[in-house]
Amino acid sequence: MQGLRTAGRGVAQIKSGIDRLNRARGMKDSSQVKLAAKRLAAYCSAARGFIASGRSQMDAVAYDPPTRKQARDLTQQLDSLSLSAKECQNARGLAAQMLSTGLVARLRAYDAALAEFRTAIGLPNKQTTASGAQLP
Repeated sequence: MQGLRTAGRGVAQIKSGIDRLNRARGMKDSSQVKLAAKRLAAYCSAARGFIASGRSQMDAVAYDPPTRKQARDLTQQLDSLSLSAKECQNARGLAAQMLSTGLVARLRAYDAALAEFRTAIGLPNKQTTASGAQLP
């Protein structure tokens, strides 16, 4: 569970970067959008470290056979998100719209896999909005 917590920190950083980018787009100030896109690239860089560190601590074989599939799906989504974060990091703020759209799609798939995993091991699920903010 510690690995999931560490990887979750990285996922939260990506969500934070996407949220900043969306707010900057709402202001319609191109300099703020560029700055937010560069910050998103920096968040993706830091997030990759957390995701890789947490992912290395997670082993699907450690779980009972009924929950192994959900654990494997979750680790696959983390791997996919890590690759997307690498692309985001390498883009250095260019093509922010395309990158954030791809990241949001991967984050939704990760959130779905996380919800299935939490249900399989008997933990309550936290409902979040599309931007990652937790609902009351």
